[in-house]
Amino acid sequence: MTIPRLRGAALATAILLAAGSLVVPSPAGAAPGNPGAPRFSPGAPSVGDPYFPDQGNGGYDVQHYDLDFSYDPETRFMDATATITARATQDLDQFNLDFRGPAVSSVTVNGKKNGFTRDGQELVITPRPKPKTGQTFTVVVKYAGVPGPVTDPDGSIEGWIPTDDGAFVVGEPQGTPAWLPSNDTPTDKATFRFTARVPEGLTAVGNGQLRSQRTRNGWTTYVWDNTEPMATYLATVTIGRFQVTESVTPSGVPSYVAIDPRLVAGSANAVSQIPRMMEFFTELFGPYPFASTGAIVDYAPQVGYALETQTKPIFSNTASAGTMAHEIAHQWYGNSVSPESWKDIWLNEGFATYGQWMYTEYNGGATVEQTFNSSSNYGRAASSPFWQILLADPGPMDMFSSAPYNRGAMALHALRGKVGDDAFFRILRQWAELHRHSHAATSDFIALAERESGKDLTAFFEVWLFQRGKPTSW
Repeated sequence: MTIPRLRGAALATAILLAAGSLVVPSPAGAAPGNPGAPRFSPGAPSVGDPYFPDQGNGGYDVQHYDLDFSYDPETRFMDATATITARATQDLDQFNLDFRGPAVSSVTVNGKKNGFTRDGQELVITPRPKPKTGQTFTVVVKYAGVPGPVTDPDGSIEGWIPTDDGAFVVGEPQGTPAWLPSNDTPTDKATFRFTARVPEGLTAVGNGQLRSQRTRNGWTTYVWDNTEPMATYLATVTIGRFQVTESVTPSGVPSYVAIDPRLVAGSANAVSQIPRMMEFFTELFGPYPFASTGAIVDYAPQVGYALETQTKPIFSNTASAGTMAHEIAHQWYGNSVSPESWKDIWLNEGFATYGQWMYTEYNGGATVEQTFNSSSNYGRAASSPFWQILLADPGPMDMFSSAPYNRGAMALHALRGKVGDDAFFRILRQWAELHRHSHAATSDFIALAERESGKDLTAFFEVWLFQRGKPTSW
């Protein structure tokens, strides 16, 4: 995201001596009195994220989301069917989906109607028959009503945000369950397909590639297919009146750009540079990780930020070239490689900001060194509250403040000076390659940086990531 918002386990074997003979407990998973029978249990209702403790669920791994819906901006009414394909990672007698959206009318699992309850953001499902470990199962959730926004700890909004001609749809860090039942954690990526019906004259823009578009009886249906794994917070199906341009980058990547007509002139410079940005970042970071690119520039001034929605960064107002570069860089760092936990947000924002700095230099602007030393970065006074935010754990109130962005980028530039250009850019490319379409943590990055540089960087990362205060030596 940019503009800073300022806004399983092994079972121990026990051998008991009873009445002079060895008594060995039943194997793990066996029901008492019925050796070998599976023992079913509920999937965990959370993945334990420290900032959003209700987010994500255990017991299964989502493979694919298929959302079929209609939306009328005049009434703000959505009528939807979400089909979720998942694989059980334990013997399940209950599992949860994250869902804050409209009223649910029915839930089926493998075609069988199932009981469900709602508890806060949890949609609790009791499947019958019960999925066994390794089994693939399909959940169909039907719901209808008026979806809406979610407010974050910093006061910013996300989720399904109505606009004057449609809806602006963003999900970082917890907004997607406002309109899609999901396992809302960056650690469970899946492929997505969206079938969106909107009144004729409007466009629905989703992640990935447009597979079909047809108009009938006053409604237009768009089918979008995102074939690479995606974290739920990066999903969008934004709706409005758009000027659409389809093209191909010099490397042959299809591009789909949708701009609100009110913002075309002001965004023309940024949009025209997308192919140049793609080529620049591919050279620095390695192969582009997705099958398409593009952008969505919508008019949603109440939102006030842009987001790196996968394959199509989305802007809530006029797009600038610097912000566009930031969001394109995110496609490698944040989208393909996502954070294991939200406290690792600097791995998203610091990397994208540093990409933005490098593109600015490449494009004839300030050098990276000049930006590092500027008054908004290392030139800040040591007494500034900016230096009191812990980079490796900024907290939910400050995860989108300027520190994860600017101090994160400064940490990378300082690392570059510490290990040299060859090792630094090898680290960046390896980070993108090793964790492609997956997730990773700060500890993984530290290990990679030490391995690729051949240096002990304990003291360096302690100063930049784990201590408050302005670094003075590293």
